[in-house]
Amino acid sequence: MGGHRDDQGDAALLRAVAAGDSAAMAALYDRHAGWLYARLTRRCADPEVVREVLQDTFVTVWRSAASHRGEEAGGWLWVIAARRLVDSLRIQERRTRLEESGSRGQDPTAATWEQPSAQAAPSAEEHVLAGLEYGDMGTALDRLSPELRQVLQATVVDGLTTRETARLLGIPEGTVKTRAMRARRELRAALAALGAADALEPMGGAV
Repeated sequence: MGGHRDDQGDAALLRAVAAGDSAAMAALYDRHAGWLYARLTRRCADPEVVREVLQDTFVTVWRSAASHRGEEAGGWLWVIAARRLVDSLRIQERRTRLEESGSRGQDPTAATWEQPSAQAAPSAEEHVLAGLEYGDMGTALDRLSPELRQVLQATVVDGLTTRETARLLGIPEGTVKTRAMRARRELRAALAALGAADALEPMGGAV
């Protein structure tokens, strides 16, 4: 992802954006908006949601460019975009649950993200994305060491490839693979301790 980009040029643009340079922001948008939109579209079929997520992504970049620490810009941008997409999907699902509960005369506050939607069941990936931040999966994830948690979040939550994760975290690809396998083992053990080992199954070979 973003391999054809000038990483040094991106870093310079981000420094300028952090200093409030709107022209640099426009240049950064021109460089990256196209592939971000295309990749978001592969994960979400609603073009309106994709446009909103893309806009939110660059608003976040404008506000947080100073937090960029020199890592590969494409990976950094995708992490932001993927998390904005997760947030959007979570909000949409929660809204659906509230509407369905209200139509059935139930207490809307009883609706939860984990409940399956009768109208549009979340995909296995969406279940994983939600589960990694909420409930037993989130608890188990918190028990991992920071380096293992970073790899799992990058490869599963943010959908990065091994190469992209390596660039993002500044470690060799082989290390990414080793940590991903170790993270999966430790996550399964943590889930087993919580009595929720089955929660890992939808991840399949994701890590």
